[in-house]
Amino acid sequence: MKKISICIACYNESGNIKPISEAITALFSNELKKYDYELLFIDNASSDSTIDELREISSKNKKIKVILNAKNFGAYNSPYYGLLQTTGDCSILMACDFQDPVELLPKFVEEWEKGYKIVVGVKNKSKENPIIYAIRSFYYYLVKHFSNVDIISHYTSFGLYDKSFINLLASLDDSTPFLRGIVAEFGYDIQKVYFEQPKRKVGKSHHSLSQLYSAAMLSFTTYTTLGLRIVTLFGFIVALFSFIIGATYLIYKITHWYTFSAGMAPVLIGIFFLGSIILVSLGFVGEYVISINKRLMNRPLVIEKERINFNDK
Repeated sequence: MKKISICIACYNESGNIKPISEAITALFSNELKKYDYELLFIDNASSDSTIDELREISSKNKKIKVILNAKNFGAYNSPYYGLLQTTGDCSILMACDFQDPVELLPKFVEEWEKGYKIVVGVKNKSKENPIIYAIRSFYYYLVKHFSNVDIISHYTSFGLYDKSFINLLASLDDSTPFLRGIVAEFGYDIQKVYFEQPKRKVGKSHHSLSQLYSAAMLSFTTYTTLGLRIVTLFGFIVALFSFIIGATYLIYKITHWYTFSAGMAPVLIGIFFLGSIILVSLGFVGEYVISINKRLMNRPLVIEKERINFNDK
């Protein structure tokens, strides 16, 4: 009997834990009953009652495994690490908030049985804020057009991954993994399943603007040279602009020396303009340096505090 692993990363998901575990176990009692399964929750140091709920459901069902992180290791390291701990013939990564529809899992498995090694969920519609969706669309547009890999638009890591691909993930030894980029770079035999993303069932999103910015910078600095090229282009433009202004200023001053009195205004404007360009450029370069530095430090993806049901057969 083939075994399917479901990996769910959670952080302060009180109210979602029990419903999603019940929905998934019911799925394996009905539509996917010919498969064995394990349900792995990896918690990122939740501060609400999430951990208590995880202890409760895992005490009643030994197929539900739990990893409790020692602290919050971010929204990308934790699920990636969770995938590496799965033992199934394939593993499905999904969110805990029901925005990744449980009813798509049989479709994922069906495509996997056809021979696809990776089956990804792609949002072609969403019930989230239309402005946020538009910003995401623009972000994917930039990454796709300036990256050397074919990033899948509106794919949020929700998908099924064959054991062979999980083994590949484990071999990368990347301390700052970005699964969406890795799938685009190394993924093969990929099938897309389109869906409309629903709203969260309970609670609110924990992805702050700073986290979204960090994710955007991680993808930009890992899979594109866009930032550095923008800096270079700005440098040429500003240099040309400064040369033209400076030459015009000098010629005008020479030819109108007897009436010319511009004061310090042009100089101050030029200083502030060049200063702002320099700061923006340093910021872009700094993002690349941060990305390189994190990889060179090679820190562990996650430090575990506790495991539940991993010794039960």
